[in-house]
Amino acid sequence: ALARPDLKVTLLEPLQRRVTFLEEAVAGLGVEVHRGKAELEKGQYDYVTARAVAPLSKLWAISKHLIKPGGSLLAMKGEAAAAEAAEVPGAIVHEIELEGIPLARVVEVKR
Repeated sequence: ALARPDLKVTLLEPLQRRVTFLEEAVAGLGVEVHRGKAELEKGQYDYVTARAVAPLSKLWAISKHLIKPGGSLLAMKGEAAAAEAAEVPGAIVHEIELEGIPLARVVEVKR
């Protein structure tokens, strides 16, 4: 939201204490924070991102209904990214360089 104020950003978090923290952390950035679980959430988004939520196959199962046609799930994954991606049809592993992280992997699944 800071780098792209033209985008609408919504954060979803099931734990109230984290929701409270996130609301304070993003105050003034125009970011919406909702308390809830992906599998129960309604709405459709261009992109759904996740880090340290669940194995890719489960993450895809609980979040694909949130992704607009033509949109993508973008999941930060570790060394097992390729193995997890092999379990989800159409998943693509992108290796990217991030400061302080030896090798970051983002797995993309398009809807």
